[in-house]
Amino acid sequence: MSEEAKRERFERLVLPHVDAAFSLARWLARNEAQAEEAVQEAFLRAFRFFGGLRGDNARPWLLGIVRNCCYTLLERERAASMSAEFDDDAFGEDVVAAGAVLSFPGNPETIAIESADRELVQRCVRALPDEYREALVLRELHDCSYKEIAAIAGIPIGTVMSRLARGRRLLQQALRERMKKEDTGT
Repeated sequence: MSEEAKRERFERLVLPHVDAAFSLARWLARNEAQAEEAVQEAFLRAFRFFGGLRGDNARPWLLGIVRNCCYTLLERERAASMSAEFDDDAFGEDVVAAGAVLSFPGNPETIAIESADRELVQRCVRALPDEYREALVLRELHDCSYKEIAAIAGIPIGTVMSRLARGRRLLQQALRERMKKEDTGT
């Protein structure tokens, strides 16, 4: 296959999944900059090893590469941070730029409640152990089949099912506890 044909096939099969790749990376890395770095590395690896793709279903193949890049990057960061001081700002919430204009398309109260609910769910998902968060994000946000999740994570389908079940239970418990705390004000 010529380089031009390889590039065209890559663009046709892999590039449509860039949003899914970035979304998965953000959930796994929990940091926008690290997610960008992981996705960039993943696409470089994907292009370099594109000949290893069998068939035309590039999505699970690419997400598997993204997953591996995220964990490699996180491990590298973890090792480097063993001697570094913890930086609260690096793990803070997104900040709106000074002077930004916010527009509210609907009732501000309704939007605030929906936003708070969404943020509560996101905080609880982010707090899940890696293997459960990964399975839930791939299934619920990226609509991957059990077979695709198994291929991406390199685990048996039975393990996918048990991680999803356990992850959903943990998420449900965390949501219940946080909602109870918010209701009682404790």
